[in-house]
Amino acid sequence: MDLSKETASFSAVIEIIGINPFVFVPNPILEDLFRVFGKDKGPIPIKGTLNGKEYQQTLMKFSGHWRLYINTKMLPKSPKRIGERVEVSIQIDDSDRTIYPHPS
Repeated sequence: MDLSKETASFSAVIEIIGINPFVFVPNPILEDLFRVFGKDKGPIPIKGTLNGKEYQQTLMKFSGHWRLYINTKMLPKSPKRIGERVEVSIQIDDSDRTIYPHPS
C-alpha cells in the first residue's frame, strides 16, 4: 500500500500515558508508513480521519512505542474518553508545514 496516496484504516481503544490520550498504530500500518516515509526514526507527519473527522498530526515514538496522540481538537473531551474505541484512517502528510514568523 502506498500511504502517500492511499489511507489505511484501523480501530483502536484510546489509552493514556501521563495526561496524553493516544492510540497505538498497528505494526503492519507502521511498516507501510516507514517504507513510504523512508525512515523509522523521528516524527512522521500524518493526516487522516478520527471517527470521520479530518486531522493533521505527527506520529511520535515515546518510551519505545509509536503512538498517535489524540488532542481535543481531534476529539473533543479526549482525556475523558479513555477506553473508548475509535475509527482511525491514516496516511503520510506531504503538505508544507513550514511556519513563517510574523513580518514585524
